[in-house]
Amino acid sequence: MSIVKLNNNGVKNATAFGSITGLGDLTLIKKITASSSASISFVDGASAVVLDSTYKEYIFYFNNIHPATDNTTFTFNLSVDGGSNYNVAKTTTVIRAFHDEGNSSTELDYLDGLDLAQGTGVQALVENIGNGNDESVSGFLRLFEPSSTTFVKHLIWEVTSYGSSNAVNIQYGAGYGNTTSAVDAIQFTMGSGNIDAGSISLYGVN
Repeated sequence: MSIVKLNNNGVKNATAFGSITGLGDLTLIKKITASSSASISFVDGASAVVLDSTYKEYIFYFNNIHPATDNTTFTFNLSVDGGSNYNVAKTTTVIRAFHDEGNSSTELDYLDGLDLAQGTGVQALVENIGNGNDESVSGFLRLFEPSSTTFVKHLIWEVTSYGSSNAVNIQYGAGYGNTTSAVDAIQFTMGSGNIDAGSISLYGVN
């Protein structure tokens, strides 16, 4: 397995995302590229994936995730049984900023339709994604100490999309998987249709 390390200075020079300052060294664990994929899954111990006590934090970077279906939602769910079931109870909160190309519509709001209160279904990362040739989703999801058998599993995400209404849509979310079992798998899907293209890279944080 090829291991790539990027120190924090390199990260700060490469991106303006203030949300990731203060990170330790990042170790690339696995990159998965979609090709009309029904889902993208990272399962500890499968296909060189590490998702255990090796790292206290894991980050999933989304690079131009392109849906096959217009006006859909990019989602995830967690597993405690090696991916046999993706149904961990989650409590989350989500806010959004929105601005269209015509400068005629702007929003900043709390998305109570996308939050979960002990929901075991998928959690939306961002909605209203377009499937035009130039439309896609990029961003990241941080998962903290998934191997803990003491604490719940905290999550933070920041994801932006080129929306189906020709607008930028950025969503910020946070929450926790309400389980003291070790989370050992995560799966990404679209609300409808396949993940047509794009990649997800998993990093461990030292």
